[in-house]
Amino acid sequence: MEFYNNVLETIGNTPLIRINGLCKDVKATVLAKVETTNPGNSVKDRMALQMIEDAEESGLLKPGGTVIEGTSGNTGMGLALACIVKGYRLICVLSDKQSKEKMDILRAVGAEVHVCPTNVAPDDPKSYYSVSKRLATEIPNSWYVNQYDNPSNTKAHYLQTGPEIWEQTEGKITHFVVGVGTGGTISGVGKYLKEQNPDIKIWGIDTYGSVFKKYHETGVFDENEIYPYITEGIGEDILPENVNFDVIDKFEKVTDKDAAIYQRRLAKEEGIFVGNSAGSAIKGVLQLSDELKETDVVVVLFHDHGSRYVGKMFNDDWMRDRGFLEEEKTVAVDLVKNHIDKHLVTVTPNDPVSQGMLLMHQYKISQIPVVENGAFIGSVTEKKLFSCLLEKPELKELPIRNIMENPFPVVEAGKSIEDVSKLFTKEIQAVLVNYEGDKYHIITRQDVIQAYS
Repeated sequence: MEFYNNVLETIGNTPLIRINGLCKDVKATVLAKVETTNPGNSVKDRMALQMIEDAEESGLLKPGGTVIEGTSGNTGMGLALACIVKGYRLICVLSDKQSKEKMDILRAVGAEVHVCPTNVAPDDPKSYYSVSKRLATEIPNSWYVNQYDNPSNTKAHYLQTGPEIWEQTEGKITHFVVGVGTGGTISGVGKYLKEQNPDIKIWGIDTYGSVFKKYHETGVFDENEIYPYITEGIGEDILPENVNFDVIDKFEKVTDKDAAIYQRRLAKEEGIFVGNSAGSAIKGVLQLSDELKETDVVVVLFHDHGSRYVGKMFNDDWMRDRGFLEEEKTVAVDLVKNHIDKHLVTVTPNDPVSQGMLLMHQYKISQIPVVENGAFIGSVTEKKLFSCLLEKPELKELPIRNIMENPFPVVEAGKSIEDVSKLFTKEIQAVLVNYEGDKYHIITRQDVIQAYS
């Protein structure tokens, strides 16, 4: 029989999956190291187990003890699995920007959850760093994990994740790209890969509001760089000891909006349902794609599972409230979709006015383009027809050119609804849209009103 003795034995050996659609214009081969197949659905399972086992070996963690950690949720999940198997109590301290799903999942696996405000300084007594440390001093037989400065974090990725990537790519990897938070993943993997091939580039993905990029480039810790941001799992307002800046070749910042949009695009276009930092990571690759060539093999690591963000980045209302949702734009051709299957009713300047009247009645329309030799040369509207016939009823037997008005404006299919709307005036009662090369249809005021409703 083939089986695992416990859930911890299933950690690691996560797959590499090629990114096709999103990276179709990238010259390099882009592969995702998808960490969601770990039992806790994130890369943090690796270092959580390593930190606990090293603490046990060193005597920092004793039987029946309490494990305490400040976490964005994923490390907490990894610690929870280890604590369940090994018999420890777990207290997780989170900032209030983390998703409700993360908090609920931690409680579901037996963790005690404390929530702290995000928008406070790291040394503020209310910050999740400070609360974690305080609890560790107050609770007997407890151990504060401190994933930011705990070297076992980096060690796990040096021993596991790095070798996996090297073996899976048969040593062909040229670039490793990952979002940077505690720094353990990029530092451990980066150290291992550069030992195998010093030419491999290690790119860290940062977020606006975080200090990493400027510090890496200038050596200056600029507090003016720090401000609240929405992206989860990456970026910091401190410099964790696990971030080995010497291993990292470049940092690239990605906006909160792009992180959310590309997280959703990974799900819809690649079928890879992953977390917020994955959106940042793949957008970072695209932003740096000009530096890649056809022979390059890029491995981008996706930290966690999309299920932890269904109430946030995967929720349309949440996205819309923050201006992140890329709404589909209504364009000119969309305005005629309800009657595009019907032919465009036209008249010639030599047709009698009575013919125009008949067509308006037959098709229940209020305006008709006038065509001559394939060109739109004028128009007939119900309003003009009514006023002319009131004054001279005999006009109905004369050619339409006698009551013809200016031709309707013509717009291309992709013209925005806002631009089309501006063309309607007291004199202009309709607009023509040109689509599929040589086809035309008429846009009325009613079409525009329906689109806005």
